Amino acid sequence: MLRQIEGSKAVAEVVALCRPEVICAYPISPQTHIIEALGAKVKGGELAPCEMLNVESEFAAMSVLIGASAAGARTYTATASQGLLFMIEAVYNAAGLGLPVVMTLANRAIGAPINIWNDHSDAMAVRDSGWVQLFAETNQEAADLHVLAFRLAEEVSLPVMVCMDGYVLTHAFERVDIASREQVDGFLPRYVPRQVLDPDEPVSIGAMVGPEAFEEVRYLAHVRQLQALRHIAEVASELTEVLGRPVGGLISEYRLDGAETVVMAMGSVLGTIKDTVDALRDSGMPIGVVGITSFRPFPSESIRAAVQAAKRVVVLEKAFSIGFGGVLSTDIAMALTGSLIPVSTIVAGLGGRPITQQSLASVLRAGHLDELESVTFLDLKRDLIDKELARMSDRRRSGPMAENVLRDVGVIGSSMH
Repeated sequence: MLRQIEGSKAVAEVVALCRPEVICAYPISPQTHIIEALGAKVKGGELAPCEMLNVESEFAAMSVLIGASAAGARTYTATASQGLLFMIEAVYNAAGLGLPVVMTLANRAIGAPINIWNDHSDAMAVRDSGWVQLFAETNQEAADLHVLAFRLAEEVSLPVMVCMDGYVLTHAFERVDIASREQVDGFLPRYVPRQVLDPDEPVSIGAMVGPEAFEEVRYLAHVRQLQALRHIAEVASELTEVLGRPVGGLISEYRLDGAETVVMAMGSVLGTIKDTVDALRDSGMPIGVVGITSFRPFPSESIRAAVQAAKRVVVLEKAFSIGFGGVLSTDIAMALTGSLIPVSTIVAGLGGRPITQQSLASVLRAGHLDELESVTFLDLKRDLIDKELARMSDRRRSGPMAENVLRDVGVIGSSMH
């Protein structure tokens, strides 16, 4: 059914269609509207049988779902930013135990300094936890990916995280074609766990493993991620047939015909990139786009195949590894090892800073001419950087960086206390 609906509400509608049996979450912006909508459905009996548990923290939420999933329930949660970090021990446990929890991550910057706007630093913080991570470009894709996520999680017995950009998608009203009850029921079978706590067949879930077997267990977790690559492509293809529209799989390709420069990115920024690339194409620049839906497991072979005719790759990412550089671009460079295709990084949109077509066009032109540095920060205010570095050089007790920079941009008073 085609509806004009907020992204969060669309996700809640689709999650409800997937018939979760236990929902447990702690509210944190910009995830809250998803859980509010699901809570209303549980209270009204629309999701029966489903238990929604109120807990005191995100760590407790994931811990509850680990227990519920181990007992054989279909489970769901949502979080963002600091909430994800608060539950991080349990996030690793869910993956290590191979439990098919599904979680929406409403991507938001991680502090300090405190920032509630969008970037991808929260997802990057847990990229090595063992969760499948799927990034949505649009609210339509975010809704559809949740149907895929439950099917995938339960087939491979791994937790799946659907990442959607906070506020940019979660709070945006768009036309979304919500899958029907018949479509979801036909695609998503009744949950039959690969492992379950059953008194009639006793097992230990979460046994301690020492040096004699730990490496093998971790390697098997890696193998299951690689197996998930095949399943993602297969399940996305099947869901595309069911819904009659493309559903995000491993990657998406846009205007790659004859492209000498290929831009790669994840999430909602792909829309702005595509508009910018359209304008650059009209001006005669041979440039195209690859969107990455599956960040973990990483689709190295698909990426290599997509850019084999390109002369260069420019990666735009909304997070970076402090002290090193790009995160996504490092993975892409590794995927392209041996191809001799140079990879440059554009870090953009940190803490919700707007990414405009004008700024993008400028750096992409430079990238096409091989004039970009290895790492470029889009629209970085160098004057603010220089002022703070000068302060730090002039006096040891120069004060908190964040407060100093806010004074320089005029957000708070200019006097120093």
